[in-house]
Amino acid sequence: MTNEPDSASNHEPSRAAQAIGRRIKELRTQQQLSLSELAERAGVSKSYLSTVESGTGRRPGVAVLHKVAVALGVTLADLLERTIKAAPTTDIPDSLRTFAEERDLPEADVQMLAGIKFRGEAPRTKDNWQFIYNAIVMSVVTERTKE
Repeated sequence: MTNEPDSASNHEPSRAAQAIGRRIKELRTQQQLSLSELAERAGVSKSYLSTVESGTGRRPGVAVLHKVAVALGVTLADLLERTIKAAPTTDIPDSLRTFAEERDLPEADVQMLAGIKFRGEAPRTKDNWQFIYNAIVMSVVTERTKE
């Protein structure tokens, strides 16, 4: 047995941060936005956004990813290069609608969440929707780093 940490787990967050950074930079340049413009739109500092794009810092959290996605006019699924398919529904629970409005979620994300059931029932509170949304985002980020 060795005292060295598991190298695979040490490199995983770095790969995730790099992949996310590359995607943000790709979307930003496609839209012909400067680093300063995107940082201002997203409400983050230019230096922090530069660190995110370079993949040299910690993997950004869900709140930052959401701000950047909104600033770029894309869904979190688009930002993370994931396809999330859900049957369109018009039955959006009030607690989900409230959560979505507070977080300024794209309609595609709201529709995706509306199709989720746990033990046969949809979540009932904003906090439950928040938990599920964060879990989905983090599972997508983790899955992407395995590719």
